[in-house]
Amino acid sequence: MSQNTAKKRATKEVQFKSIEKLGPQVAESASTLQPYEPVSSLPRIMANPEIEHFKLDWNESTIPPSPNCKKAVMNYLDGPYGLHLYPQLFSPNLRLRLQTHVGYPADHILVTNGSDDALDLICKTYLNPGDSILSPYPTYTHALLFAKSRGAVVDKITFEDPFEKNLDQIISQITERTKIIYMVNPNNPTGQMFTSEELVRLIEAAPHALLLIDEAYTEFARSSVIDLVGKFENVIVTRTFSKLYGLAALRVGYLTAQPSTVKQLSRLYNPKSVNQMAQIAAVAALDDQEYYDKYLDEIDQSKVLFSRWCERNGVTFTDTPASFVMIKVDKVKEVVAALADEGVYVRDRSGFPSLAGYFRLNLGTVDQTTEVIRRFERVLKKHDII
Repeated sequence: MSQNTAKKRATKEVQFKSIEKLGPQVAESASTLQPYEPVSSLPRIMANPEIEHFKLDWNESTIPPSPNCKKAVMNYLDGPYGLHLYPQLFSPNLRLRLQTHVGYPADHILVTNGSDDALDLICKTYLNPGDSILSPYPTYTHALLFAKSRGAVVDKITFEDPFEKNLDQIISQITERTKIIYMVNPNNPTGQMFTSEELVRLIEAAPHALLLIDEAYTEFARSSVIDLVGKFENVIVTRTFSKLYGLAALRVGYLTAQPSTVKQLSRLYNPKSVNQMAQIAAVAALDDQEYYDKYLDEIDQSKVLFSRWCERNGVTFTDTPASFVMIKVDKVKEVVAALADEGVYVRDRSGFPSLAGYFRLNLGTVDQTTEVIRRFERVLKKHDII
């Protein structure tokens, strides 16, 4: 070995040792991100099974999914395929069943591992560093985190009244670099909901951008803007089975868009990402809509019940078209903690500057709501609020 070659090798060894000490380096687009930090009450609930808990912090269903879902999954597990095989690619049976549900052929539908997976896929497919994602704020922040991970800029639109919608203000902030307009409809946590006609104005104001409509709570609102998918190529609607249908643990959602858009998204789509039990349970859920319609009626009655109680006791109550309501109280952090001690878990939203004093509460059946009100009243009296 020549002296020159030995010197080069020694130099490389020093460089590699230096890299080993540093370890793998985080990608630049991720280096400044703060992790999405959901606050879950589940560990506390599981640690104390003796009392009745009301987990109302993540907007999950407060009742189990349709019994037909469990039956369908158990039939699969007892069948010849089991858990050792990969799931059916592209979720064909669920896509076929969703045709009737959304009113579009299967080539307009992509089933994903929860709607979060759909939001991430959309960001990965369309966003370049420096692009802008425009969104009313506060809103569901995980989608914005996905956008930031692509090096995109998040342009947040805040309103003087966080519960009012202002379409003109949104339109005024559209720029040439706006690549995605993200609209949770109805919005989480403030509940604003836009009509198809209103959203058409957004589309016309930003023909160069993608309108991403997150309909996680559309079933509770009994209204949808999915008709826009058939009219515009730059519209994607995402939905989930985690809310109304009670399949949060199985992680299944879907998006609806024009076939050309679905084809573009398929470049990065993992066709085996949705497990077989999720596919089967989702089909069974769609086949038992009567079960879920009764639950929707219960939630509507619960809203009336809670609203009347708040009115009688001077508590600020803001209804939404979704499954949750917003409550404003003095000493919000103390109240949220005291409710948890009572086995009632809600989501403190007072960290948003425009929502000081507010917490979000997911509603369930009338019987559940009656007991939640009883515990809530006890907490407010203890803190001299009512």
